[in-house]
Amino acid sequence: MIQLSDLTKGFGDRTLLDHVTWQIGDGDRVGLCGPNGAGKTTLLKMLAGLDEPDSGAIVRPAALTIGYLPQDGLTHTGRTVVEEASTAFQPLLDMKAEMHDIEHQLADAAVPEPEHEAMLSRYGQLQDRFRLSDGYNMDLRIATVLRGLGFGPDDAERSCDTFSGGWQMRIALAKLLLGRPNLLLLDEPTNHLDLEARNWLEEYLGAYPYAVILVSHDRYFLDAVVTRITDLNLRTLTDYVGNYTKYVEQRDAMLDRLRQAKREQDEEVARVKLFVDRFRYQATKAAQVQSRIKLLEKVVPIEVPPERKRIHFTFPPCAKSGRTVLELKHVRKAYGALTVFGDVTLHLERGDRIALVGPNGAGKSTLMRMLSGEEAPDAGSRTVGHQVVMEYFAQDEAVRLDPALTVYETLASGSPTTMVPAIRNILGGFLFSGDDVYKKAAVLSGGERTRLAVARMLLRPSNTLLLDEPTNHLDLDSKDVLLEALDDYGGTLVIVSHDRYFVEKLATKIIEIGHGEATVYPGTYSEFLWSKEHGRQSAVSGLQSPVGEAKRPPAKSRTTEDRRPKTVDPRSATEARSPKPEDRESRKRLDADRKKKQRALESLQKRIADLEGRIAEREARVKELEAAMGEPGFYADREASQALVDRHQALMWEVGELMGQWEALQEHAAEAASES
Repeated sequence: MIQLSDLTKGFGDRTLLDHVTWQIGDGDRVGLCGPNGAGKTTLLKMLAGLDEPDSGAIVRPAALTIGYLPQDGLTHTGRTVVEEASTAFQPLLDMKAEMHDIEHQLADAAVPEPEHEAMLSRYGQLQDRFRLSDGYNMDLRIATVLRGLGFGPDDAERSCDTFSGGWQMRIALAKLLLGRPNLLLLDEPTNHLDLEARNWLEEYLGAYPYAVILVSHDRYFLDAVVTRITDLNLRTLTDYVGNYTKYVEQRDAMLDRLRQAKREQDEEVARVKLFVDRFRYQATKAAQVQSRIKLLEKVVPIEVPPERKRIHFTFPPCAKSGRTVLELKHVRKAYGALTVFGDVTLHLERGDRIALVGPNGAGKSTLMRMLSGEEAPDAGSRTVGHQVVMEYFAQDEAVRLDPALTVYETLASGSPTTMVPAIRNILGGFLFSGDDVYKKAAVLSGGERTRLAVARMLLRPSNTLLLDEPTNHLDLDSKDVLLEALDDYGGTLVIVSHDRYFVEKLATKIIEIGHGEATVYPGTYSEFLWSKEHGRQSAVSGLQSPVGEAKRPPAKSRTTEDRRPKTVDPRSATEARSPKPEDRESRKRLDADRKKKQRALESLQKRIADLEGRIAEREARVKELEAAMGEPGFYADREASQALVDRHQALMWEVGELMGQWEALQEHAAEAASES
């Protein structure tokens, strides 16, 4: 489809691509990876025809159509959203307009008969072309794509001028997807999408019939979409078959081999140089010395990418908070006529790892501001637990940095003295190295300011973290640093992130925001999606009713495979040693089925044991509450007693739900045991 032939590209004295040959086939879905500044965006621009190589050529078929989505900078004005999206079908719109013109002319009785016949013939041709181009489904396709990217019914007729930069990029993406170019070039397409829109885009690109090249810092998105990774590093392009996870494994193995070869080459060069230096002035060794000098001149040094230092970060120590961390009771929040939350009650306990999910504009950031105390609810109350030390990372945290401080001073100010030695390491993990640490915050780009704000947050002691989009503008390596730090964090965590991999790794409870409510789903994000898909939503809106555990999908077994010896048919020794191909395949299938059933049974037993532990824990807490409720004078303080009664009711609800799940799993396990 498209080919780079001996292509070279550089800026000033820096070469990004050096005599590169590369090819993209029809239907390829390629993830373009590489360190920041390697030239990924430059390569996309050259493929799109917006930039020219210094030498070499880009070979494109004459009929090739290319669509390019930059990271930002696109704006749309003068049309509604639907009208702007419809421009992706401009040839069909022109055809439709011509058909309408012909219809009006045909209604004119004054048109001569020969012209009338010619117009009918032209109308028939247009109608056939319009039908074959799926023109009659044009409106449906536009509505489907706009809905998938998060535009509501009321947004369709709004003027594009009223939308922010992130939504402007969604409009541009919608036009590209509707246009269905033969080659789709996407530079960070998920930057402005919430989780629901990302999930939709994953499915759309997975079924896209033409070639796709995308740059993304979303590991899960890459895993779900691409079938090949191209690594741009050391001025060349290297292909790896498979998704991002497989690429990391193959790349690391390749780098290990490359480093070993580099060490061996350095040792051999050092040995030859030692011989030359030792015998350079001995006439009897002159021929051997000269041959080794020529050998050294022919050596091509092996170039190895710089090994990025891995940072294992530990949060500064902080006193443990009380069991109850935060509580919102009957909270209401509205902005004018728009009610964001109607009547929400929320209880956060120590150790909770909560992800807030929902479409853009649903109220996730509003809830985070109310939890942090930066914004007061219109009604209801907010209660902070005992000894809670909170750190809040807002979406606009980057603009709150003091522009007069340097990068290093920004981290040093407000950090405990015990963390000062770690500042350099933390900065390196977030791509600040060398003289970068002496830059003023005022001269940093938006992405650099965000990375600096995340690094500053990590150095401050806290036992409760509220993080609103901390992964924006972070590359994959910086995300890994943050993810590992948060994974080891011992406090309470509430996050908003559109990076599904990040949410999946951290969250053990999901709160869905939308329609003025906050609905709680215990479990991981994949379990939340499963419960939504299967319609088994045991959670209760806003915890106003007792919280129920949403039923979870079957967990993946982590047990080792059954290694029992395979059964052999009672045949002769010769036949047993050389079975027929069909017999081997049949036994393999039977063995695989047996192992699969065994793993499923072990998985069920593990989940049953987990449920039994959770039931026992909640029953113990119920007994504690019942003992307290039985004390004389318990109901003297109505407000305090009511809180305990509500908690007791919630726990009883949870126990009932867990028992229901336990019984269902027991039946399932019994059936699985009888089948295996």
